[in-house]
Amino acid sequence: MTTGQLTGTTVRMPALGESVDEGTVTRWLKRPGDHVTAEEPLLEVATDKVDTEIPSPVTGVLQRILAEENDVVAVGADLAVIAEPDTGSVDTPSEPPIPAPAANPAPPAAAAPVAPVAAAPVAPVAAAPPLRPSPPAPPPTPKDAAPQPKDPETGDTTVEKLPRIRRTIARRMVESLQTAAQLTTVFEVDVTAIARLRTTYKDEFYDRTGIKLSFLPFFAKAAVDALAQHRILNASLNSEVTEVTYFDHCHLGIAVDSDKGLMVPVIRDAQNLGIEGLARAIADKAERVRTGTISPDELTGGTFTLTNTGSRGALFDTPILNQPQTGILGVGAVVERLIPIRADGELRIDVRSMAYLSITYDHRIVDGADAARFLTTVKNTLECGFTTTDLT
Repeated sequence: MTTGQLTGTTVRMPALGESVDEGTVTRWLKRPGDHVTAEEPLLEVATDKVDTEIPSPVTGVLQRILAEENDVVAVGADLAVIAEPDTGSVDTPSEPPIPAPAANPAPPAAAAPVAPVAAAPVAPVAAAPPLRPSPPAPPPTPKDAAPQPKDPETGDTTVEKLPRIRRTIARRMVESLQTAAQLTTVFEVDVTAIARLRTTYKDEFYDRTGIKLSFLPFFAKAAVDALAQHRILNASLNSEVTEVTYFDHCHLGIAVDSDKGLMVPVIRDAQNLGIEGLARAIADKAERVRTGTISPDELTGGTFTLTNTGSRGALFDTPILNQPQTGILGVGAVVERLIPIRADGELRIDVRSMAYLSITYDHRIVDGADAARFLTTVKNTLECGFTTTDLT
């Protein structure tokens, strides 16, 4: 039953970020006939930068879908029509009502009177021959990322279509390696002083901020401060290799692992943030990446990137540049090791918290000595330790 006159609202593809002019419909979350409320997620859309949900602009009933899954739709193009009431509430069935049949339908009229005919005996009906089994129906065409049925001849082999974001990551990684001459330098750093600071103040920090105090904000702060002295790593090189742009600000990209793939949200003006500010920003960006609420604009404009592969136990790696940036810092796992230490002319063995830092740089503009000087500055900052005043 419908109360009030229905009017249609067209849902259009919204702006999806700077330099993004189209998106791919990956999944409809509602079907025609479903009731939706304003701001309720209606469908999922993928771009080269992010997967995002498109909310319903109004409350009503999804009347028509104008773009099917896997369709590429331009920004501003029509996606669906939502029927909304002028007044009152709407309870619209998903299918039009079917008229009920008459209780006692009249028999069809005879074409012409015929003479009565004696009933003939009914001959026995021969048994029908057995039917041959029908060939099996072909399997349905899999949707994006849906596994295909297993082939009995190949055993447990499963073939899946790569999601759009995974294809984008793959293309960009290859393009990055084909564009820049990339080299990686690795340093070892002693973070025992930071480890002790964390142990002492992590509970107080959590009670005050609601955020766990990890090592990552310390590494981020040391790197951002070092970039002010080593601007060649906070820069970009043009495609013709004729000009380099140096940035006075640091828009810090933080690589975040998610179910949909690796994304790099950007913390704007990270040079203005302390440990607490960086911890809050990192936690906020990572949470919104993993919940799919990060906006496309937050994934662009970075000037330097930090990737924390140590969070998954890796000692160090050789990151690939996030073009057109000239540097990316990899942070390895912090582990306790027995380290020889010479103090007051004596050599002793001590348990220290150690980590590897790896800087991958564009060797077309950055020399190995530049990279080593940058890591030396970062190393000195981390090993000198931070104080309680740095936690605010």
